Order: sequence, then C-alpha cells, then structure tokens
Amino acid sequence: MARAVPFYNRRSHFPNPVSDPCSSGRIFVYNLPPVFNQELLDNCHELDPWSSRCEALSNGGLGRKATGLSGVVPEELIPAWYWTDQFAMEVIYHNRILNHKCRTMEPDSATAFYIPFYAGLAVGKYLWSNYTTKDRDRYCEMILDWVRDQPYWNRSDGWDHFTTMGRITWDFRRSKNEDWGSRCIYMPGMRNITRLLIERNPWDYFDVGVPYPSGFHPRSYSDIFQWQHFVRNRQRDTLFCFAGAPRGAVKNDFRGLLLNQCMNASGLCRVVDCASTRCSNGTSAILETFLDSDFCLQPRGDSFTRRSIFDCMVAGSIPVFFWHRTAYLQYQWFLPNDPKSYSVFIHRNEVKNGTSIQSVLQRYSREEVKKMREKVIEFIPKIIYAKSENGLESIKDAFDVAIDGVLKRNKEHEQPGYKWK
Repeated sequence: MARAVPFYNRRSHFPNPVSDPCSSGRIFVYNLPPVFNQELLDNCHELDPWSSRCEALSNGGLGRKATGLSGVVPEELIPAWYWTDQFAMEVIYHNRILNHKCRTMEPDSATAFYIPFYAGLAVGKYLWSNYTTKDRDRYCEMILDWVRDQPYWNRSDGWDHFTTMGRITWDFRRSKNEDWGSRCIYMPGMRNITRLLIERNPWDYFDVGVPYPSGFHPRSYSDIFQWQHFVRNRQRDTLFCFAGAPRGAVKNDFRGLLLNQCMNASGLCRVVDCASTRCSNGTSAILETFLDSDFCLQPRGDSFTRRSIFDCMVAGSIPVFFWHRTAYLQYQWFLPNDPKSYSVFIHRNEVKNGTSIQSVLQRYSREEVKKMREKVIEFIPKIIYAKSENGLESIKDAFDVAIDGVLKRNKEHEQPGYKWK
C-alpha cells in the first residue's frame, strides 16, 4: 500500500485522455417542447404536494449551497458543497450534456440521441394524493407520441435513444392500475430506450443504474485531489456507523436491528437517528459521521438502494452491504469489479440470526482497512457530479462515465447482426 502523499502528486489514479475524445460517437440532443422539461422547472413549486421543489432544483440541479460545514471540510472546498436533492439527476444531466464535447447539432452524424424529458419530476407530483393512473401516465404517453414522430427514431425503433429518469425504476413500472407509480417503462415506445436511473431493474438490459447525486460537486481536478488527500488522511475514531431510521410499522424491521447493534457496540459505532434528525438534505451530521468512521452500514432503503451509499463513499468510509442488489447489481459502470476490494458483505439473514457486525468488522486488520479505503478513494471521481458544465478536464466523473457507457453500448449495437440491421 502506498503511503499517503500530498494530493497533487497522486494523479496516477486517472488515465490520460484519449486522442479522439469522441471515438465512440456523438450525441444529438432533442429540442423538446418546454412542457417536458423547462415548464416543470418553471412550476417547481407545484411538483410536490407538501413543499416547494424550487430550491432543490436551483443551481442547475445542484440545489442550495451547503452551510454549516466550517470545521467539517477544508475551508477552500466548502464552495464545492451543495445540499443536493437525490431526485435532481435529470436536471444535472441535461445541463451537462448541452455542453458535452461530443454533442453534435447534425443528427445524421449522431451515434446516440438524448431525450431530455424530466420523467421523475413529471411523475413525482402525481405519486401521492388523489391523482389517477391517467394523471401518472400522461406525460410519458405525450413524450413517446412526440419522439416516435421524429425521423431518427424510425431508423432504429429507439435502440440508439437514451433518457434520464431521476427516480428509481419501480416508480415507472406500475403493472396494475391499483399499484404505485407510472407504467412509463412498460409502454411500447419505451421498450428499446436506454434509461439512466438511480436504481435499475437488474434484469432489464435497458435500465442502467447511475450514482445518486451527492453533495460534493468539485469545480476542478484540484478539488478532487485535495478532497482525496483530506479523506485519506482523516483520523477516524469510530469503527462503524449507521445513519437511518427504523420502520416502526414494519415487522422484524432490519434497520431497527442495525440501530440496536450500533447502540450496543460499546462506543465503537456512531448513530445518526434520522427519525429525529432531518437526514435527506441540509445537515452536516451525516457527513461528519461518515468522515469519522472506518465503515458505514448500508441496508436497503425504501427500495433496494439508497443515496447514503454514495455519501458514505465520498467521505472515504467503507460501505457494508446486506443485499447484493443495493450496489453490486446496480452500478457496475461506476464501482470496482471486485466487491471485496472496497466493501464488506454480510448477508442480512446472518444478522437476523445473531451475527455481530462489530465482530465481523473487527476481523479486518488496519492494513486491510487502509487498502479498502484507498480503493474507495480511487473511485470517488466516478461517483460524483462535477460543478463545471464542462466536467473535470481529463478526469471522468459519474456523468462522463455514464455517457461514455451509453456511446460504447450504441457502438456495439451497430455491429452486424446485433440490432435492427
């Protein structure tokens, strides 16, 4: 294991830029009618039945600037932190792709076609209250009607098209009228479109899991190097931590088991109880807890994934998973190929049957922990979204990795016998 050295000498983590940055192809961005994106932002105060979403969607989707971080992160990096909403992905991607180096204004030269429809924002306001299934499906039906009228759709039946859907896939997979969500993904026109989501269906090729937006949005590669240096050399005085809330109404609630183990760990575990603390956005308590802990417990959230995975790893803490679908089957483009190199897996049934999480984690030597943390730190650029609309120069962030993946996938589709040819 290499010893810690100043951040400005550790650029070997990142590959040199290729000679032709667009060797995998170019992207054409559809200019959609504003009802599918800009009007949703203009009416941001109507997107949630309980509160305005305007602040969360400000600053190009990064949200409001973070406060209360003095003494928690290096002062010169505070401007790179925002209280970013977990469902802001569509806005972030749209703003970035408009400035992408491989964007083309000539559709005939495009390898991929981006549909900048804010599907998550469009369906989000209709998920609760007394709205009908027709309300929840309306926007998706409208966008598919629009895009199928475009000449470049017809040349591939959508195989070379992609979009972002800023919620989990299950919010778009209603199978029966009485069920939750929209049936957008099950609509015929959506079948061949590659969909970037914060949680994918592992058995659907066209679903691609991308990182939840976290709060760190570096302005330059130097911000990245400085942050890596900071978390690498952070003194961590807690073995493990858990940020979350029990589900009191859920029988045999697993999060409750984790909280109990954590609180009984004789000072070796730190808890942020989200039942009494606002944990979603706008607090430094979780970040500080992750910065101070070697490991962070990551059970499934309300679905199989949770944003906390990325908050944890950005802080240089090693995630502990209990479901394979929480990360390993979700974010293959963004995380190391070997799960053991950066994480710990303890099957949930082992915990339910009495396995001590503390005992499992204490078996790792300091050298093993250091090696795993270094792997987490190495991959931080791939799981964050840069502040700059032009990205981070030669370093690829999560957006760059996602777009590269889409272009390479479409290039593969062009091989003889692969798709519609």
